[in-house]
Amino acid sequence: MSNTVVVGTQWGDEGKGKIVDLLTAGADLVVRFQGGNNAGHTLVVGGRQYIFHIIPSGILYKNKKCIIGNGVVVDPEVLLKEMEDLKKAEIDVDPGRVSLSDRAHLIMPYHRALDLAREAKKGKNKIGTTGRGIGPCYEDKIKRTGIRAIDLTEPDILEEKISSNLKEKNFYLHEFLGAETLEMQPILDKYLDMGEKLSPFITDVSVELDRALKADKKILFEGAQGTQLDVDHGTYPFVTSSNPVAGAACAGAGIGPNQLHHVLGIVKAYTTRVGAGLFVTELEEETGDFIQEKGKEFGATTGRKRRCGWLDLVAVRDAVRLNGLSSIGITKLDVLTGLKTLKICVGYELEGQVIYQRPASLRQFSKCVPVYKEMPGWQEDITQVRDADRLPVRAMEYLEAISEITGVPISIISVGPGREETIIIKDIL
Repeated sequence: MSNTVVVGTQWGDEGKGKIVDLLTAGADLVVRFQGGNNAGHTLVVGGRQYIFHIIPSGILYKNKKCIIGNGVVVDPEVLLKEMEDLKKAEIDVDPGRVSLSDRAHLIMPYHRALDLAREAKKGKNKIGTTGRGIGPCYEDKIKRTGIRAIDLTEPDILEEKISSNLKEKNFYLHEFLGAETLEMQPILDKYLDMGEKLSPFITDVSVELDRALKADKKILFEGAQGTQLDVDHGTYPFVTSSNPVAGAACAGAGIGPNQLHHVLGIVKAYTTRVGAGLFVTELEEETGDFIQEKGKEFGATTGRKRRCGWLDLVAVRDAVRLNGLSSIGITKLDVLTGLKTLKICVGYELEGQVIYQRPASLRQFSKCVPVYKEMPGWQEDITQVRDADRLPVRAMEYLEAISEITGVPISIISVGPGREETIIIKDIL
């Protein structure tokens, strides 16, 4: 038995969805353990593109169980729309294939309203959230005023909670943020209707996983976003509202840490970031444009253009430590084809000294200058390569440098968006 956690090592958008989809072939269950529909996975299978926000991307395989853990915050409307789209694509979505934790917290209309109004009020100082209500939903969870999936099955409790929360939210929306208030009855009616549709999927996920573990099933855990967006360990406050690190798989799914056997960190061959926040290796010239265009770097959730830069191994080494990475999966290596020279950030220069970890202070971080290792690039097309030994020498040197500097072996190399455009070095399941 080998249960694997797949995490992002950068600022999200590393290509975790493709790798999870690939690994699902050898797994029995796929579990999403944190985040919300502010994340998105884009997959290309059989020439067709699929975009997922809540349901694990493993749903594309038949006879695989997909689970939405208690650590995820769920917008019921988005989830139902995603289910409907999958059905239109002739992919089975029923309680036998999808489970929703009864303890997962729900995103409400007032969460989205608060998210948007706060960003508008901050103006140029905004965080750069997706406006999906993720942060406000997690706030209510911590405040112990949140609405959970199980509440959809108990109309009287749902009504009481919505009524109580709206009094506070409407006051804040109107008096402080200058935004429009919301009415209770339309919200209640809509959520009761969605509750009827979702109730067959709602279950105790922790118990379901326990049964699977006792039956020696292989479980794949997937996080959203990336380590550098972790609310505790990321570039705070320009972070997400949850913990994308591997340790959160236990709390976000309801299992013990002794059930996790391998942690796979996904590293994009370069670095991207969406929204605001410091970005030491950002390229604001033609090389950055080349990477952005060739890599089709647009957010799967928002469509926003991603900022692009050289691979930052200071950030990746932090992720190695924070996640306890067992191996690394490299994605989008093909995007770098055609560049004459490549650069890898191996350290930061801060006030005359070279440091090898990102400082917690944003003031100090803003003064960091990348220390680069330069390497020659390659010109050969690698999208058809299926054996690492057949990669161009320069590409292998680039990969070897990543492994050597991070101290972690590479187990997977992605050379294109398609499921088949992958080099498997080690079968981690």
